[in-house]
Amino acid sequence: MRDNNVEQALKALKKKMQREGTFREMKRRNHYEKPSEKRARQKAEAIRRARKLARKRAQREGLLPRTATARR
Repeated sequence: MRDNNVEQALKALKKKMQREGTFREMKRRNHYEKPSEKRARQKAEAIRRARKLARKRAQREGLLPRTATARR
């Protein structure tokens, strides 16, 4: 904490937890998840990751224009 600024430290912590997926994990573990629901969720997450990777690869190769959020 800088200058005893609790709000700034809390904001930084929340941002870090959001990036790491801690909130999503806590929400997911709150209730029982059936094995079929777990498989469906994992499949959807894998598809999402693959699409994101393909989109980034296409942007790097110049096939897609870079968006305002994709600065790298």
